[in-house]
Amino acid sequence: MVAASPTDQALQRQRLDASGLASLAGYAASLAAYRLRKSFTRHMGPLGLKIAEFSILMLVARNPEVNQKQLGAELMISAPNMAVTLDRMVEQGWVERVRSTADRRAQHIHLTRAGAQLAERAGRIARTMEAPELSVLSAAEQALLIELLHKVAAGRAAR
Repeated sequence: MVAASPTDQALQRQRLDASGLASLAGYAASLAAYRLRKSFTRHMGPLGLKIAEFSILMLVARNPEVNQKQLGAELMISAPNMAVTLDRMVEQGWVERVRSTADRRAQHIHLTRAGAQLAERAGRIARTMEAPELSVLSAAEQALLIELLHKVAAGRAAR
């Protein structure tokens, strides 16, 4: 690997003119999401969790009769991708598919004992993992940011 010259290093440190992007919410959200994903990976990576798996664990923990279709709709994950993710989680021993007693055609997603323990541990970590990135905001600003992001994510229905 060739070391960067002093000129190259100076150019790398020079800020780019991003004024054409600065007023775009998507650009700002992408930059913030990048930092938050890095934080997630740093904290949840050692547990072997990806964002989708973490989200599924949290949803299943609070929704005992949830099914694959509901999880996919909530997380905006296609049915095939949800099936693959759940298959991987079953292989890890975190969740299991359980046939509904009310409708034998339906299957619910349940946490295993290991999955419940992992969800509890991951939930404890999640409560503080974003604090360094969000420390530039007051508590009220953090709450407003989350509220506004949910509003944007919901689209017209939230108006």
